[in-house]
Amino acid sequence: MLQLPKTETKKKLVSTDEAYEICRKITADYAKTFYLGTLLMPKEKSKAIWAIYAWCRLTDELVDGAKAKYTTKETLAAWEHQLESVFAGQPIDDPDVALVDTIQNYPMGIQPFRDMIAGQNMDLVRNRYQTFEELKLYCYRVAGTVGLMSNAVLGIGADANGVPWEKDKPIYVPTEEAIALGIAMQLTNILRDVGEDMQRDRIYLPIEDLHAFNYTEQDLLAEVVDERWKAVMKFQIKRAREYYKQAEAGIRYLIRDSRLPVWASLMLYQGILDEIEANNYDVFNQRAFVSKPKKTLSLPVAWLRAQVL
Repeated sequence: MLQLPKTETKKKLVSTDEAYEICRKITADYAKTFYLGTLLMPKEKSKAIWAIYAWCRLTDELVDGAKAKYTTKETLAAWEHQLESVFAGQPIDDPDVALVDTIQNYPMGIQPFRDMIAGQNMDLVRNRYQTFEELKLYCYRVAGTVGLMSNAVLGIGADANGVPWEKDKPIYVPTEEAIALGIAMQLTNILRDVGEDMQRDRIYLPIEDLHAFNYTEQDLLAEVVDERWKAVMKFQIKRAREYYKQAEAGIRYLIRDSRLPVWASLMLYQGILDEIEANNYDVFNQRAFVSKPKKTLSLPVAWLRAQVL
C-alpha cells in the first residue's frame, strides 16, 4: 500500500467521502486511544484529523512497516515530492484525496509535514540516542509536528484570553503547548514500546539516562527489571508528565468544541503511564494499555475540565 508510484501515470482515485473513510479506518486500526478522542469532535473536524493522522501513519509505515527494509532516503524524497503534490491540490493516492480536501478546508503550512519526514529520515540512519536533546528533536519531528498540523483544525477560540481585561490583547496561539502534547505522547509510546523497539535493535531511551542510574545497554537487552530499571522508568515517566502538564495549559485557548476531545486524548494517553506503573515497570513482558472501563470513566472528568479549565 505504501509503495510510491514509479510513473506519473494517473490512476482513478476514490471520492472524497471514500477517502475520508479510508483515513478513518487507518486511525481506528492503528490508534485506538487517539481515535476515541476524535469521536468527540464535530464530524468535519474528526474527518480532518483522520486525514492528517492517516498521512502521518503512512509516513511512519515507510520506516516501521512490513516493507520498511526497502525504504531508502530516495523513498522518503519521493514521498516528500508526493506531499508537495498534495499541497498543490493534486492527490496521487486515495488517502491524499482526503488530505487535499482537509488542507482546502483548514489552510495549513507544509513545514510540519516536511519535518515529520525528516524524523523518519532519522530512523533510517540511527537507532540510539545519547542525550535527551537528541531524542527531543526526534520526538518533535515525528509527533510534535502532529500538534502543529492539528492546531489548524482545532481552531483558536475568540474567548481564549478568558477575562474581560484581556479581550483587547492579541489572541494567544498555543503552539508550544501543541508541540509539548505531541512530545509527551511520543515519550509515552517510547516507554510503552521499549521491548518491541528493542527487537528491532532500536533504543530510544537516552543512553545518558541509563548510565545516570548505572543501568547499561546490556542490562536493557537482557530485559533486567530491578531497582535501577525502575529508577530509570520513574525518571522518564516524570519527564513525560511534565510535557503533558505543559500541554494542558494550552487547551483553554482552543475553540470550545475542540477542548473536550483534546482533554480526553491527553488523559487517555497519559493513562498509559499509570498502567506502566501498575505493571511494576515491566514493559518487556506486559504491554501497558488503558482498559475500556477506565477510558469510559475518564470521559466525565475530561468533560468537566473542558468546561472549567
